[in-house]
Amino acid sequence: MSKPQHFHFVLLLSTVVVALAAIANATAATSITPRFKEAPSFYNSPDCPLIIDENHDFSILFSGQPVHVAMTLDTAYIRGTVAAILSILQHSSCPQNIAFHFVASADASLLRATISSSFPHLNFLVYPFYDSSVSRLISTSIRSALDCPLNYARSYLANLLPSCVHRVVYLDSDLVLIDEIAKLAATPLGDNSVLAAPEYCNANFTSYFTSTFWSNTYFSLTFANRKACYFNTGVMVIDLDRWREGDYTTKIEEWMEVQKRMRIYELGSLPPFLLVFAGNIVPVDHRWNQHGLGGDNFIGLCRDLHHGPVSLLHWSGKGKPWARLDANRPCPLDALWEPYDLLQPKTPFALDS
Repeated sequence: MSKPQHFHFVLLLSTVVVALAAIANATAATSITPRFKEAPSFYNSPDCPLIIDENHDFSILFSGQPVHVAMTLDTAYIRGTVAAILSILQHSSCPQNIAFHFVASADASLLRATISSSFPHLNFLVYPFYDSSVSRLISTSIRSALDCPLNYARSYLANLLPSCVHRVVYLDSDLVLIDEIAKLAATPLGDNSVLAAPEYCNANFTSYFTSTFWSNTYFSLTFANRKACYFNTGVMVIDLDRWREGDYTTKIEEWMEVQKRMRIYELGSLPPFLLVFAGNIVPVDHRWNQHGLGGDNFIGLCRDLHHGPVSLLHWSGKGKPWARLDANRPCPLDALWEPYDLLQPKTPFALDS
């Protein structure tokens, strides 16, 4: 084959390869991104302050007094995120005064389009999160899903969100609210606290760290003079100004670096938060995080609600309601999540008697 012919053949082959790759990527994106129906429109009550205009001017939004909500956004949990958004809007008296901040590590444009099509009037921004910013610090944990770099994005919210966002409610994607989120967002943080979350002081706090941690005199003194209790990081109210002033992202990263060397815990992104904040947070009523509905981190068995009132249902643990519904093996409480599921078409399910 002559050189000109060889050149044209290589060029043609390259073009075909690129085209096939584009088709494969498009097919993969279509196959992994579910389709959702459009949510109904929700409007502010007459008593809501006017924060934004009909053009979604975010400069006005940031200068007002909205409720800022931060969540992660990925293809694996997009179904849960959509359900969580719907539950927040449906139970808010001022839904148009809520600003959503989504942190996405991949497929950001596709995920942005998915949210826009389901919630055409939603006030939201999407922030790219690069795996390289944290992947070097991640150690393997007891469940592979916990090792996803995006699972650590909550530690970087103060860096990602604009400095004009002073307070944010961070929420996981496997939950729904059945109460007014503004009540949670208004949690008083006192004069010094950086964050607020429901505490669980009856949990065995020592179990969140290894014997290597507790046998080290220096490490075990970490919680001296602190009434350290477990708290779930899937629901937090965070003062971003105080976080930035205290450079708490660096403090969390320092513990992650220790973990890489000495294996002082087993459970993903939670222990560094406990090491930095446990005993120094503002406790929130347990109604705002009825967690553990996804069972443990190994099997994901069905669980009942904790005693007391409920404002937020959280399927933390291995079992996710959408997966159990699709498998036609739902837990009884999964029926409380299903009304917020906008997936189309849905898989029929039946609860065992």
